[in-house]
Amino acid sequence: MQDRETLPGPLAVWRLMIAELQSGELLFHIAITLRRVAFAFVIAMSLGVIFGLIMGRNRTVNRWFDSWLLIFLNLPALVTIVLCYLWIGLTETAAIVAVSLNKIPMVTVMIREGARALDPKLFDMAQVFQMSRTERLRHVVIPQLAPQLAASARTGLALIWKIVLVVEFLGRSNGVGFQIHLYFQLFDVGRVLAYAISFMLVMLVVEYLILQPIENHANRWRHR
Repeated sequence: MQDRETLPGPLAVWRLMIAELQSGELLFHIAITLRRVAFAFVIAMSLGVIFGLIMGRNRTVNRWFDSWLLIFLNLPALVTIVLCYLWIGLTETAAIVAVSLNKIPMVTVMIREGARALDPKLFDMAQVFQMSRTERLRHVVIPQLAPQLAASARTGLALIWKIVLVVEFLGRSNGVGFQIHLYFQLFDVGRVLAYAISFMLVMLVVEYLILQPIENHANRWRHR
């Protein structure tokens, strides 16, 4: 017989989700977590794209920083989070920095490999037409990197929201991760599942309505 306290049924979890939604707690904490996910995502994607382009187009820079990139790729997320909290403090800045640092190496690697594969003939054409650096970036580089950008965005978002929950679990006073920590201490499995499933549903909506269409648009040339 199923222990309802250890593993509540779907109907019980659904009722808890509705109750938390009606109280306003669920929406409040989801909004806080989404804000952290958004900030970390923008920072990680921006810096990862810049570093990836530089390392992909400059062999000397790539040789200097390749070992460091490998170290950060294999550095456990938990270690990064704890160090950021110790060095910066239990602040919002530390939380965002910790999440971003875990994502930047992955984006850098994907963009670096895409930058290495850029067609040199297109750069020759851009030089013939005397394109500026901005025009080259817009019309030559970004279109070729579109598949890598879309893929890194999708995989990165899946990684970021999970790390955000860990960050909140360890050192924040709000957010979905904090609520999971709270109900973990109370051994309230139903509400732990209610918050976890609710946020998973939100991220699935983001995936199917935003990221997948963007990736399909970026890869449309493959099907022509």
